[in-house]
Amino acid sequence: MLFTDSFHKLKSTLSQGMLAAMTELTIGELSERSGIATSAIRYYEDRGLVRSRRTTGNQRRYERPVLRRLAFIRTAQRVGLSLEEIEDALATLPSNRTPTKADWSRLSRGWRPRLDAQIAQLERLRDTLDSCIGCGCLSLKRCNLSNPGDLVADRGPGPVFLEGR
Repeated sequence: MLFTDSFHKLKSTLSQGMLAAMTELTIGELSERSGIATSAIRYYEDRGLVRSRRTTGNQRRYERPVLRRLAFIRTAQRVGLSLEEIEDALATLPSNRTPTKADWSRLSRGWRPRLDAQIAQLERLRDTLDSCIGCGCLSLKRCNLSNPGDLVADRGPGPVFLEGR
C-alpha cells in the first residue's frame, strides 16, 4: 500500500513528457528487445509500419506496443508474406490503441487461404523430393522435376512442377 501511494504521488508530480520518456524505448532499445536491426526499424517507419515520436533533440522514441507490431512483422515475413501484404494488414489495425485478439483473428482469417496455398506448395515440394533425394539425379528418366528440352517453358518462369502449374 505504501509503495502504491508513493508511486501515485510521484506519477502526479511528473510531467506527461517525463512519464513518456520513462516508458518509451529508444531505437537501440527497441532493436535489442525485438532482435531487428535499427536500419530495418527505420525502414519500417519510413513505410508507415511503425511510428515514433521525436524528442527535442530529434531522437526517435517508440511506445512499447511497437514491440508487438515488430514481432508481427517478423513472424509474417518468416511465413512468406510480403511487406506489401503486411503493410495492408497493419493499415487496418487501429492506430489509437493496441490491437485486440479480435483484430488479430480478423487478420488471421484473411490470410488463411494464402497460408493454406503455401502449405500445399510445401507439401508438393516434400512429396516430389521424396522420390529423388537419394538418387542424386542420376536417373533423369524417372525424375519428377526433369524438363528435357524445356518443354514447359510456355507455362511461365520458375519451378513450374513444384508450383503445380
